[in-house]
Amino acid sequence: KQFHYDWHWQWAYGNGDLGNQGVHQMDIARWFLGESEIAPTAWSIGGRLGYEDDGETPNTQIVYQAYKTAPLIFEVRGLPSSKDEDKKMDSFMGAEIGCVIHCEGGYVVVPSYTEAIAYDKSGKELKRWKSSDDHFENFLKAVKSRKREDLNAEVLEGHISAAICHTGNISYRLGEKKGVDDIKRAIESQTGAGETLDRMVKHLEANGVDLKATPLTLGPALQFDPKTEKVVGNEAAAKLMTREYRAPFVVPNIAA
Repeated sequence: KQFHYDWHWQWAYGNGDLGNQGVHQMDIARWFLGESEIAPTAWSIGGRLGYEDDGETPNTQIVYQAYKTAPLIFEVRGLPSSKDEDKKMDSFMGAEIGCVIHCEGGYVVVPSYTEAIAYDKSGKELKRWKSSDDHFENFLKAVKSRKREDLNAEVLEGHISAAICHTGNISYRLGEKKGVDDIKRAIESQTGAGETLDRMVKHLEANGVDLKATPLTLGPALQFDPKTEKVVGNEAAAKLMTREYRAPFVVPNIAA
């Protein structure tokens, strides 16, 4: 109805909770993966489900970045854990807003921006870390010193993490509404995708969402050249990698 916080939910000037919160979590996850480029393949599933409003972006979403090291999967939850819990969010392996890194001998949970906990396969805590340097503090330190080497990370890292939000959303925006069984068949070969979809479906069912009346949208698996950050073989997706700017607010096209 009004601008204020809800600008996030309009494609003209927002990119949903994937770009709002997801950029932070996918940045941390990409750090664990050691990946310094966009993923060569990205796809998305989701919808704006469980309520009707003026928003355009999905409030429930899976974004799958098919990195070669391991897949990076982000899940958007715009609804509570169930229709009876209007303020409680879903929790997965100890994280509500955070990251879970699946390893050979156990897993690591990053439940906030200030700590991480490692567990073995049985769930026994092995080690806990606490951060000692806030990222705002680090930025101010670099501004004061004028030394770029004082930064914990180059600004390019922020660009890459933001870019994989956009690649996921582009897939969603080019998607088609599909039944759950059709979606399961389409993603069955992707590591971790089936279980992630099952979690989404259970979450929506707990919120009383009828997926036959309001089906999910399955986006295409888009291919990218990670070096050039260009779409491969999909003209519609390539058009969404930029936009028609409103003069004089134009980002110039400058060759590297």
